[in-house]
Amino acid sequence: MKNFLNISDFSSADLREIIDQAMQRKKNRDGFNKSSPDKDEPLKGKTMIMIFEKPSTRTRLSFDIAVKQLGGSTITLDPNNTHYGKGDETLRDTAKVMSEYADVIMLRTSSHKNLDEFASHLSIPLINGLSDLSHPCQIMSDIFTFEEVKGSIENKKISWLGDGNNNMSNSLIEASAKFNFKLTLGCPKKYSPGKKILTWAKKNNADLEIFTDPKKAAAGADCIMTDKWISMNDKVNQKQKKKILKSYQVNSKIMKLAKPDAIFMHCLPVGRNEEVTDEVIDGKRSVVWLQSLNRVHAQKSIINWCIG
Repeated sequence: MKNFLNISDFSSADLREIIDQAMQRKKNRDGFNKSSPDKDEPLKGKTMIMIFEKPSTRTRLSFDIAVKQLGGSTITLDPNNTHYGKGDETLRDTAKVMSEYADVIMLRTSSHKNLDEFASHLSIPLINGLSDLSHPCQIMSDIFTFEEVKGSIENKKISWLGDGNNNMSNSLIEASAKFNFKLTLGCPKKYSPGKKILTWAKKNNADLEIFTDPKKAAAGADCIMTDKWISMNDKVNQKQKKKILKSYQVNSKIMKLAKPDAIFMHCLPVGRNEEVTDEVIDGKRSVVWLQSLNRVHAQKSIINWCIG
């Protein structure tokens, strides 16, 4: 049984296998309808339970379509309407019940601790659909998208601008070491990566540079990435945070500092004309809609790998 909770949990070889299989499955679907099952239907007769502690659009849709394309079925649970960790039922008991009903679980949670505790009691695989510490499925999809558009990500330069201390930047730092690409972060000191992830990055020889000047971070990049400045349940002074991050906006001036063929990525939802201008996100160098589509294909490979 294999869980998929953090990119740092896996070898480079395993992660490469997941990406390569996602690419092959996407190619094999040429001409298929969006929800038609793959020819081999590896999840036929199997069920994924999806639990959403936090609201979701892309994660909900992409996982549901991914399972359908693999030939399986999904059950979506709202914690407010179940005994998931509430009342007299512990997470341990809920995990043991769900292990009897399903073949794999996807959890989107506000607390990474919930993932770790839930996983410790399950006898079926658990996939991290998002937590406060990491967003591995999104980053795997982003790497897939980069390579589909520009070829191997190895030795390329990826620039991340904005909040350098969130789940996306954490998973991106982990990916930089596993996939061997150079990562530059442009972020204010107040929103620099935490000590734990920086210690991990150093130990694992990540090619990582952090700048407070966004222009230095963006210079010569093959891809510029950013994220919404105010995340869901982000308990901060939103006005103050936006003011601090204002100079880290991805706009046409920033994109000109990157390579001429550089692409722009954003995991969505987007704060238009906050972290990125309309001109960039709707421009020819933007691949954000392809990113959304590729969530399906990357997650299909992750699910299939977990179930084995």
